[in-house]
Amino acid sequence: MSTESEGKQESCEERKSRFVSLIRQLSHTMRGLKLKDCCKTTQVHAYNPSDSSKLGDYPTTINSILAESAVSLSTAESFLPYGLPRTHLFEPPVELCLKSVDFVESLAKLYRKVEMTQDFDKSLVYLEQYALLYSLGDPKLLRRCLQSARQHAVDVHSKVVLSAWLRFERREDELVGSSALDCIGRVVECPKAALVHGYDPNSVFDHCQCHEMYDFDGNNKNLLSSEKGGVAGVVCFCIGNEQVNCIRGKIAALSGPLKSMLYGDFIESDKERIDFTHIGISVDGMRAVDFFSRTGRLDSYPPNILLELLSFANRFCCEEMKSASDCYLASLVSDIDEALLLIDYALEERAHLLVASCLQLMLRELPGYLYNPKVLNTFCSSEARDRLATVGQASFLLYYFLSQVAIEDNMMSKVTIMLLERLKECASERWQKALALHQLGCVLLERKDYKEAQHSFEMAIEAGHIYSVVGVARTKFKQGQRFLASELINGTISEYKPTGWMYQERSLYSLGKQKILDVNDATRLDPTLSFPYKYRATVMVEESQIEAAIVEINRFVGFKVSPDCLELRAWCSIALEDYQSAIRDIRALLTLEPNYMMFGGKTRADHLVELLSLHVQPWSPADCWMQLYDRWSSVDDIGSLAVIHQMLINDPGRSILRFRQSLLLLRLNCQKAAMRSLRLARNHSTSTYERLVYEGWILYDTGHREEALAKAEESISLQRSFEAFFLKAYALADATLDSESSSYIIQLLEEALKCPSDGLRKGQALNNLGSIYVDCNKLDLAADCYVSALEIKHTRAHQGLARVYHLKNDRKAAYEEMTKLIDKAQNKASAYEKRSEYCDRDMANSDLSMATVLDPLRTYPYRYRAAVLMDDQRETEAVEELTRAISFKPDLQMLNLRAAFHESMTDFSRALQDSEAALCLDPNHKDTLDLYSRTRIQALKNT
Repeated sequence: MSTESEGKQESCEERKSRFVSLIRQLSHTMRGLKLKDCCKTTQVHAYNPSDSSKLGDYPTTINSILAESAVSLSTAESFLPYGLPRTHLFEPPVELCLKSVDFVESLAKLYRKVEMTQDFDKSLVYLEQYALLYSLGDPKLLRRCLQSARQHAVDVHSKVVLSAWLRFERREDELVGSSALDCIGRVVECPKAALVHGYDPNSVFDHCQCHEMYDFDGNNKNLLSSEKGGVAGVVCFCIGNEQVNCIRGKIAALSGPLKSMLYGDFIESDKERIDFTHIGISVDGMRAVDFFSRTGRLDSYPPNILLELLSFANRFCCEEMKSASDCYLASLVSDIDEALLLIDYALEERAHLLVASCLQLMLRELPGYLYNPKVLNTFCSSEARDRLATVGQASFLLYYFLSQVAIEDNMMSKVTIMLLERLKECASERWQKALALHQLGCVLLERKDYKEAQHSFEMAIEAGHIYSVVGVARTKFKQGQRFLASELINGTISEYKPTGWMYQERSLYSLGKQKILDVNDATRLDPTLSFPYKYRATVMVEESQIEAAIVEINRFVGFKVSPDCLELRAWCSIALEDYQSAIRDIRALLTLEPNYMMFGGKTRADHLVELLSLHVQPWSPADCWMQLYDRWSSVDDIGSLAVIHQMLINDPGRSILRFRQSLLLLRLNCQKAAMRSLRLARNHSTSTYERLVYEGWILYDTGHREEALAKAEESISLQRSFEAFFLKAYALADATLDSESSSYIIQLLEEALKCPSDGLRKGQALNNLGSIYVDCNKLDLAADCYVSALEIKHTRAHQGLARVYHLKNDRKAAYEEMTKLIDKAQNKASAYEKRSEYCDRDMANSDLSMATVLDPLRTYPYRYRAAVLMDDQRETEAVEELTRAISFKPDLQMLNLRAAFHESMTDFSRALQDSEAALCLDPNHKDTLDLYSRTRIQALKNT
């Protein structure tokens, strides 16, 4: 045997030995991790039982890995039992929301609709606004829509649903110790205020008084005057062997039927003793009837007596007593068990307010009680909807909320289908029908019910939702009709202004070079679509250009983090045997979705991390902190997330780590995941003062600044801490600052810096302190803060220091400072954007072009380029620059600027439309309001 052959033989033996070792490691892992342990998760939302079929493949996954390991000559292949990604495995989802082919026009129309609608009828218009803006994915914008809808709600039903929806959006149910009837002190989310009928235009700003009991029976006091009752006299009602003496006139005054019985032609009118044994009321119940007849009040009767009163009132049409009993019972429902117990009785007796009170508890316990049989029985069937409708508690609003909860929890469940069917039945307006039918089509498509899905999508198109053509095309494609699917999308491209999603969809049905052309056109028109990047990367993988594939994925991940792209990049890293990078991406992915299943739902991501970790150098807690500092200082947010995830595996109760995680997620614009981390930080707090700080941040991030300040102050009163002072300073700095308030914020930040903390947070505090000093024109003090921050590796302080140099008229030093940031930071788009302010026009254009390449979602570069073109009197090009960006990023500032351009070009109708669209996004934006007033007058003159 030759030396070369011997070398090969030795190499094979080494590989075999390595795989024997791997098999042993895997076997040891499986022995140490029983199946039930492997399925454990730290995710707040429990894994849905309806997805248990996926877990059934789990042992097969491990066996596949073991089998691959036994026969393969590559370690990477053992982690890729399903092979490398293939283009046919990827297709973009059909989006569940309403999408307009002309989003700006739709926004403008909706703003006009809001303006033309009476205040007390606006609630559903704001719900329509919520449905339209959902595609933007901005939680704060959506919360404002729901708050506006709640503010303008009149009836109890709408108030109950919208208050519960606002609570669900904040996921209050995930806070340990939180009650379903808790609220944040605002009327719009207060469960007690929701049970009061009427319109209060200022309710969105009002504080509720939850510590004061609402007097539900107060309006019923003294309803029956002493004059009621006709002829005085006593009547005795016999119930079994007992009797209750009542004033005949008072009982008669309760209702027409009782008056006829006691004073009419019935035989009871002549009797002093009337047998009520079989009426269905007890002696105590009849005494309560007597008491109410004489006083018009309800004392503290137990619920069973109140239910008897309600039944009696229904039997004898005693409307005042029924209303009083209904109100009183509604005020007594305090937990979900009571609500589940009383709901059927309330429906049977048609007690409107009691039904609303029970529904409120059910809705405010979502998603936890979504699959409770009693809850399902209340909502899901057509008969259930009809029963709710009889008491005014069935609506499109209700089923829109319920279906959104179900879709988020388990899109493919039968419950989701049933709720969407009810949503369709409740839809009356065109947009409501379009939404219900489109969402139903999306769910049916996921369930592979292609014919039914196609029918739903076609009906949605008839209701005016053009985007549903994507659903029709997809269902045709799934049924083997590729040509018809392609022709359908071609027709849409020809009829409407082309958008990115149109070319993305057509690429699924194209062949050869046309496919890649369509994918590239999709990116050109909308660079925020992830599918084109994934497709191009996968093509490169198929051509064995894996490094190039990672570069392509990085283009997208650099400005928008999504689990699917992180998975694909991890997939590629495994193929390159770069396990450290793969672990980084999977850990970051698990931060976004703790139950994520990789390889098409066949392998748990958390378990894959455990297997990959056997092949990298383990980090001690000290190593993790070092790694976190390095990544934080290099502005590597994904790497920082991964390190924190690893630290939390070893120490899941560390609140401060959860808090750091939330800060990173907010920076990456992953707001839902950030809020989940904040809630976990709050739940794991070991002290009251720490818990108050995290509750304050939750309130601040959901738009409740005053409540956040109150939490910070309460925390400081218990314990002076860095985070409490920092929260208070941050919340106060959010308002317009004068010299006095700026001085106070400086004091707060200085107090924060005196408290124990680590360099990561102190760097942020120094950076913020520098910004306040700059605003106060104390440039030397600001520079000292930024230098101190840089000394503890707070790299972003370069930007503040550059600003100081610029204000001192040293643009060269400012430029060089920003260059240092560009050299250090992994996420460079904002640095290029900021550096453009410190150089000449040509260099600025170059930096801004780079910023757009790195992050096409940043709007300043488009606005700058458009302004430059406008200055050069190239008006059409200036408008086109903004239009291109607005098509995928309908930003308030860009809409306002384009409206101003149109105004200067005397195109007042388009200026008006842009200003209306901008006001739909922010109705209080002063510059746009001024522009709207001017252009509206001019547009009217020209009509």
